[in-house]
Amino acid sequence: MILVVGGAGYIGSHTVKVLIKNRYNVIVYDNLSTGHREFVNNVLFEYGDLSHKEKLDEVFKKYKIDAVIHFAASAYVGESVTNPNLYYRNNICNGLNLLECMRENNVYNIVFSSSCATYGLPENLPITEQSPQNPISPYGMTKYVFERILSDFQRAYGFNFVSLRYFNAAGASTDGELGEWHTPETHVIPLILECVNDKNKEFKIFGTDYPTRDGSCIRDYIHVDDLADAHMKTINYLTKPQHINYFNLGTGYGCSVIELVKTVENKTETKINVQHCEKREGDPPELIASYELANKEFNWEPKHSSIDNIVLTAWNWYKKLNSTLYKK
Repeated sequence: MILVVGGAGYIGSHTVKVLIKNRYNVIVYDNLSTGHREFVNNVLFEYGDLSHKEKLDEVFKKYKIDAVIHFAASAYVGESVTNPNLYYRNNICNGLNLLECMRENNVYNIVFSSSCATYGLPENLPITEQSPQNPISPYGMTKYVFERILSDFQRAYGFNFVSLRYFNAAGASTDGELGEWHTPETHVIPLILECVNDKNKEFKIFGTDYPTRDGSCIRDYIHVDDLADAHMKTINYLTKPQHINYFNLGTGYGCSVIELVKTVENKTETKINVQHCEKREGDPPELIASYELANKEFNWEPKHSSIDNIVLTAWNWYKKLNSTLYKK
């Protein structure tokens, strides 16, 4: 049985869906602060926070848990800068509660949702798992520190772990059942789509004089269904002897912000009202991943991550989300 902590959130819910499709028994543990109960109606659900150690311990004792997938972390870079206390408390202290409950209940297998933010400003592209890790935000630092904690728990207590460092998660499930639902929304594609829906809104492009092919930032966008597939595949992989602990999840290809806007315009047949703004401090010109290691070790590759497909699935989900179906 798989315990998915934070399983009602964006990437977590897509992973739960893939696990169920592949006949895994799943329990979702979530405080619904950013997740949605509607996303996991068809699975066992336990309401709780990682700070509630007694409740978490009850869950471990109630079910026969074989492995944990850990998504329950605060995940906004900007917010981490203005409120680092929240990030260190939730992502580190509460994460330790999870590991302590696992150890006390003899559960030693965990897949950790990490981030390319652990790399900071890359020295070379594409970014490999051996690239230097120099996080530049409290969010990135908490992911980096928790990776070190997992390494120490492996050495001291025999934990099996895999840390998945993914790049820009995007898109929505192909069948339109799940997608991004954040309040407030901070991710780039939903923000562009908001400008499709409201012609008076401006989409801000921060910096148009980067040393890139069109002057705007380039990012590696990875479809959420591909991320879900990777989490499922690592469940079996992490129990293999001498397994590797760290993997990048990306496409090996970058899309610029200007190219992204043009793709949205094409798929929605709508002209976006664009505002060019000054660069934001700390934004790297280009972030592109190498996923060769994940492909070699557990036969993973991004199958749904063309920019056209990412935008189309996100657009279909956006229209559904803004219909009466999901209005609160």
